[in-house]
Amino acid sequence: MPNFALLNNVDHKNLRVIRDYSSQYGDDEMSVVTFPQEFRAIQNEYPIFFKKNPETGRFIPVAVTGLRPNENLFLSEKGWDAHYIPASVKRRPFLIGIQPPKPDDISGQPSKMVYVDMDSPRISESQGDAVFLPHGGHTPYLESIVDLLDYIQYGTELNQQFADALLAHELLETVSLEITLKNDERINLTGFYTINEDKLKVLPAAAAVELHSKEFLECIYMVLASHSNMVKLIARIEAKMLSQ
Repeated sequence: MPNFALLNNVDHKNLRVIRDYSSQYGDDEMSVVTFPQEFRAIQNEYPIFFKKNPETGRFIPVAVTGLRPNENLFLSEKGWDAHYIPASVKRRPFLIGIQPPKPDDISGQPSKMVYVDMDSPRISESQGDAVFLPHGGHTPYLESIVDLLDYIQYGTELNQQFADALLAHELLETVSLEITLKNDERINLTGFYTINEDKLKVLPAAAAVELHSKEFLECIYMVLASHSNMVKLIARIEAKMLSQ
């Protein structure tokens, strides 16, 4: 379980973060959360589908990285083998938190706080990139993380709006994929959702204009275009099997 602590330059003055990618750092996941503003980069390399959060019931877009549980086909001896690494992966082991305004805060605005998972295997005091400068200021690495967390917070809000729009127009449907590898192994992918293309084709003009005005129509087509990357995933898994 994660052990998130509020990041500060006193308790964490010597904190360093290992930025390598491997299964030992928890990167062996078959899918990771993605966000509409990065779909253009994601759809070049990863299939994009949707998963339903069992706790909230909300739909979340994900980039598929493997075909079996605890499998990430983009991991290699050299790290993450892709031109683009999803933002939800790059932010580890940090997380943004929102604290309600204090009673004496006249602005009434919540505060954004950065948290760090102290139980993450990426945490070190001797390896990796420093988080704070010797005098306590932010290193360029931490500044980049703060920017990335802001990007993710915006993306999280956008994900909710995108999913709500898809549901409003009944454009989400379940999808099951059965894959047969060259060695006759069969893989069944379940629990994913995608765009209902039949309903998309007969979408009323007013609905299409509404989706376009929110830049969601482009996102829909990038999701559909990304599905061709399933062929690349199959090629990756078969290449790994041959090398073993």
